[in-house]
Amino acid sequence: MNLNVFRSTKRGILSIALLGASVFAGHRASAQLRDYINLPDHDNKKFYIGIGLMYDNSHLQVSAHPNFLASDSVLYVNPLNSGGFGASGMFTFRIANHLEFRAALPEFIFSSNSLSYHVNYPPVGEQKMATKQIQSLLLGFPAQLKFLSDRIGNFRVYMLGGVNYRYDLMSNSSTRKAENLVKLSSSDFSVEAGIGFQIYMPVFILSPELKISQGIKNVHSRDPNLQYSNVIDKIRTRQIIFSIICEG
Repeated sequence: MNLNVFRSTKRGILSIALLGASVFAGHRASAQLRDYINLPDHDNKKFYIGIGLMYDNSHLQVSAHPNFLASDSVLYVNPLNSGGFGASGMFTFRIANHLEFRAALPEFIFSSNSLSYHVNYPPVGEQKMATKQIQSLLLGFPAQLKFLSDRIGNFRVYMLGGVNYRYDLMSNSSTRKAENLVKLSSSDFSVEAGIGFQIYMPVFILSPELKISQGIKNVHSRDPNLQYSNVIDKIRTRQIIFSIICEG
């Protein structure tokens, strides 16, 4: 056999073997990639549910009443950041490929807000530096629109915006003996915006989410006869809420 013909035949067989190995490897990699995609049909669902666990960092936005400047009983009022926790059920409805409507029913948040006072004439038994805590158990009814990105593998980003009506089950606005209290009304209304990430797990979706909730209603039940209340005009709520959401 001619040596050149033998070499050409050998190169041809080697090329065919390499081509076959490449095709097999590509097919196997494609199959593995398909197997790696979790919940491939989830985005076609019209409706799905979930549960969220929340950490809440709240802050009261305080505006002073004109009496504050006319009186020397209270030198300053300083709102403090306070933490809380909560849980909610999630109900999501698919509107379009990149748009969903979500309601959280019910949403329960236990929150504690604090105001720090420096007073010249404290009530009997109290110090000049006083911190007043206002504890709340909030029942919320948020309604939100979610704008979702394209899915990349098992990852997706979304932004959300909406409104939230909350009712305080521990409201002290009707308390009669409230000389040392700052009373808040039982209802609040806020607008919300946030960002989250959907991570597709084998059997559920895990979504870390960060949201800001800004109250637009004055929740202060002002009493001009109370030392800690008459120097405040309006109080609005602000919350930064971090959630871990599991959806199926």
